[in-house]
Amino acid sequence: MRTAAIKRDTRETQIQLTLNLDGTGRSDLSTGAGFLDHMLELFARHGDFDLNLVCHGDTQVDFHHSVEDIGICLGQAFTAALGDKRGISRYGQFLLPMDETLVLCAVDLSGRACLGWAVDLPAGKVGDFDTELAQEFWLGFVRNCPGSIHIRKITGENTHHILEAVFKGMGRALKMAAAPDERHRDEIPSTKGVL
Repeated sequence: MRTAAIKRDTRETQIQLTLNLDGTGRSDLSTGAGFLDHMLELFARHGDFDLNLVCHGDTQVDFHHSVEDIGICLGQAFTAALGDKRGISRYGQFLLPMDETLVLCAVDLSGRACLGWAVDLPAGKVGDFDTELAQEFWLGFVRNCPGSIHIRKITGENTHHILEAVFKGMGRALKMAAAPDERHRDEIPSTKGVL
């Protein structure tokens, strides 16, 4: 199985995270930010990733450090679980509709970090969550799991729907990119005989 365990301990956050890329979409999440728990649950479910995460952060200030550091840890976990990336599909893309919203998520696990973020969010907050932190999350991710990630809102008016489409779509796009390439399935030891 392609798995990873990450621990991060800073002045702002203490994080423990485990990831199984070949899971069933189960998650156990406690980020300190209810909206982020919801987004990561959807990310794991749509990517078929098993994700366990506990974060104790300085949420008395705001959610910034927690969100950014969780993105960093998740990126590190993907990098560790993918290993040398031999035999993976590398590319993934998903066009996700969510009611009035349509979001495109595209991934190239190239080893070169680039985030193309074209997601205009109508509201600055969903509940007590600052919506600009979604971009910080994906920046933290892509800097620690280097690749080209492009997330583009094609249409959408409801900020909750837009961000939900982003996290669901990224789960599906990363699932595709991390999946064994049928042409090279024997190069990933953990998947021999599984396909």
